Amino acid sequence: MNLQSIKQRFGIIGNSPTLNHALQIAVQVAPTDLSVLIEGASGVGKESFSKIIHNLSSRKHQKFIAINCGALPESTLYSELFGHTKNAFTGATTERKGYFETVNGGTIFLDEIGEMPAKLQQFLLRVLEQGEFVKMGSNKVEKTDVRVIAATNVKLLENVQQGKFREDLYYRLNTVPIKVPPLKDRSEDIHILFRKFAADFAERYKTTPVRLDERAQLLLENYSWPGNIRELKNIALQVSALSDSKTITADELLQFIPKALDRNLPAVSNQFGGGFDNAAGSGFYEREILFKFLYEMKKDLADLKTLIAEIAHTNNLQMPNGTTASSLTPVPSFQAQTKASFNNSDYEEENYEEHNSKHTPIVINSERPVSNKYSDVEEIEESLSIEDMEQELIKKALAKHRGKRKEAAKELGISERTLYRKIRQYEIEA
Repeated sequence: MNLQSIKQRFGIIGNSPTLNHALQIAVQVAPTDLSVLIEGASGVGKESFSKIIHNLSSRKHQKFIAINCGALPESTLYSELFGHTKNAFTGATTERKGYFETVNGGTIFLDEIGEMPAKLQQFLLRVLEQGEFVKMGSNKVEKTDVRVIAATNVKLLENVQQGKFREDLYYRLNTVPIKVPPLKDRSEDIHILFRKFAADFAERYKTTPVRLDERAQLLLENYSWPGNIRELKNIALQVSALSDSKTITADELLQFIPKALDRNLPAVSNQFGGGFDNAAGSGFYEREILFKFLYEMKKDLADLKTLIAEIAHTNNLQMPNGTTASSLTPVPSFQAQTKASFNNSDYEEENYEEHNSKHTPIVINSERPVSNKYSDVEEIEESLSIEDMEQELIKKALAKHRGKRKEAAKELGISERTLYRKIRQYEIEA
């Protein structure tokens, strides 16, 4: 059975290599009785993988049940898994069979296994190794034949190292590990999933499915999706139900995902001296200011190249000796719009080079030398010291906010205390 038929049968959407690899492992391990540990963030579809394994196994005609170990207290969880006798505890008026007894011959999926109480872990280990359990309130050892598939959204090995999870149980469950990728690592699948959810909504409510324009697709694919597939499905349903237009723009999509343009830059950990407003942590803020300055300079240079390219293209300018000027090729209008909307320099450069490869070079006339224009720009860029860059950016921020230091500090991503120190250091008039 190939992966495509598996996807169609179980409703799996996507073609990313990491997803295909996880599915391949699930298909290969399904015919065995080995324990499987499915790892992945919340909302990536770990339960779907457990159902695939069960339905492709020899136990497919037996029962399958999913239990969330983090949603039940210890006493209740023990009773759910192993059952209890009459009068085993207050309110136990009758004997109750646990899932390891009722699902005998089938499969039990234990979600959030990392949340299982320590006392219960030893009983689960006994079931896995010997197929034995004891009901609450009983001394009778009973037998069961159940395949266990576990899942976790935390790094279980770290819990083992911290003493929060039994090491022997970890290795017993982790016979075959399957890592389900988060949605942010499946960017090629995001738009396909959105269209599927939108089409399902339209079919259910007899409407026309919404679609995204190019910029909205780009926005969707570059969002981090902390809630993974669950979050994407919620957004697709919200857009389908609340949008007045059937063609969604990036600006309209931002109303539903206001944090889509947020970018989380690397930060220095406090344990290495990167704390706020201390002497050791001041370097972090200086690097932040420098990064912002360099980023703005890069955008300014890109705008300058675009302007010169448009002038050269409009006036049909030529360059001596057949020197190519591919770097002066005008940037496509869609790319310029995307840059203004998303500030995504990597996307800009990638499309910029692709665009250049499809056009013949512009040759500039020898009577109009322009090489000095570029050398001047390079000299300016190289002559700026780190302190000059930092000082210039602080001045810009203060000017932008009319001398209001609190707003300027927020713009720079530093505290007011650090800003005051920098103003005194550089003798900036504010």
